[in-house]
Amino acid sequence: NAAVKWMISNVINAARKSGAKIGLCGQAPSDHPEFATFLVECGIDSISVSPDSFIAVKRKVAMAEAAGKKRWEKNHESQ
Repeated sequence: NAAVKWMISNVINAARKSGAKIGLCGQAPSDHPEFATFLVECGIDSISVSPDSFIAVKRKVAMAEAAGKKRWEKNHESQ
């Protein structure tokens, strides 16, 4: 749901601005590993997942972190 994703994104941004760590515990990243990608792109610090989905979610998180690093490097290569 777009409204829920908007709310989660804003909460993550507010936490990061205040210097607080933020994590999410729930079934969504376990059932929908692409949701973990969204959370990483928002800057979440930790995600709790069920053991049976750990490998799939870990792969999504690793890919999202690598993509974020590439974007950062591309944006800062001319500086």
